[in-house]
Amino acid sequence: MDTLRMVHPIAWNIIIGTLFSRMATSMSIPFLAIYLTSEMGVSASVTGAIIAASSLVGIAASFYGGYLSDRFGQKPVLLISIFAWSLVFIGFAQSSAVWMFFVMNMLNGLCRAVFEPTSRAILSDVTEEKNRLVLFNLRYTAINVGVVFGPIIGLQLGSSTSLAPFYYAAGASLLYGLSLVYMLSVHKIGTPSTTKPIVTVREAFGVLRKDTVFLLGLVGIVLSVAGYSQFSSTLPQYFAMSPKIENGAQFFSLMLTLNAIVVIVFQYPLIQFGKKYSPILSILAGNLLVSISLLTFSLTDSLFGILGIVVLFTVGEVLMFCMTDMFVDQLAKPGLKGSYFGAMGFTGIGSVIGPFAGGILLDSFGTTEPIFLFGSLALMTALGIPLLIKVHILSRRNEAVTPVHESKGF
Repeated sequence: MDTLRMVHPIAWNIIIGTLFSRMATSMSIPFLAIYLTSEMGVSASVTGAIIAASSLVGIAASFYGGYLSDRFGQKPVLLISIFAWSLVFIGFAQSSAVWMFFVMNMLNGLCRAVFEPTSRAILSDVTEEKNRLVLFNLRYTAINVGVVFGPIIGLQLGSSTSLAPFYYAAGASLLYGLSLVYMLSVHKIGTPSTTKPIVTVREAFGVLRKDTVFLLGLVGIVLSVAGYSQFSSTLPQYFAMSPKIENGAQFFSLMLTLNAIVVIVFQYPLIQFGKKYSPILSILAGNLLVSISLLTFSLTDSLFGILGIVVLFTVGEVLMFCMTDMFVDQLAKPGLKGSYFGAMGFTGIGSVIGPFAGGILLDSFGTTEPIFLFGSLALMTALGIPLLIKVHILSRRNEAVTPVHESKGF
């Protein structure tokens, strides 16, 4: 409770804004794959490519978005991206051709990739180090509270057969942006510093390139994200296509809601695991559980069995993502926090590989050979495990060396 009383007003603004904006977007974006395949007759592989387009653009944009927040200040970068995002959602609602969905989802990825690392950098800057884990996970909780209600509301609004719910996402982004305009002006946060030295984009990239622990962790998380991305790409298509599952869209909505509830219930107990050991061990354990869950999706057609797997999958998700921000925050060099958080956008490679690979496998094996479909996806995800183990070993080694070679507070 003491931590909550010390939360900066801007941090509350970001957390509450995240809750309502994510609720609005989860009414629409998660159902996009179903809409494209069911209503427009788009193939699974093309649908996977459309879903992946968002992450593909984000891969390149997020580092530069984070760097721009370090270079020009967080306020202008944050506000431009959130208002542009609102226009993108209107564009989704007006789309009528496959190429339009490609363009809109690319712009969606661009806005998200610029806004998200900048908002996390502000959250870090306005919060004392000892309270950052709590604040990062309050934001993660807000995301999942929004996802509890968003899919249920979206299903009632007909999100799997209509694009109208994208207007709600546009409205939520607009209101979020207006609240940030007010709060950032009142508290004078997010303007560029006139005293700290200017770091060029080449210098920022050079620092990241030499950080072996960060780079290996990045690749391991990419493969983890590739596995996690199946939940919003391959799985909804699989359930919509499977003759063994009635009302696949409704069942997927139930899965989304269960996923979010499990996150809320288990998040803080699981955080204790990460606090007791290390962020990278938490991410490693999460990868392992997601890999196992993907494999076991091929072993049952029982609805209750599938929901049980969703619980296991979600525990893995929490272990992976509840400590990712702390992993980055602990490694970030002074003055480059936005760049480090921005570089995590390269984990979007996993969200490109995942849906595209899932779409190809689904086209190849359909719903009749799930062991090959989900077994391949599980193996792809598990390739991150040896890399994350290496990161843990290097991190332990660096911790042992730091007191001898580095001055206190470096």
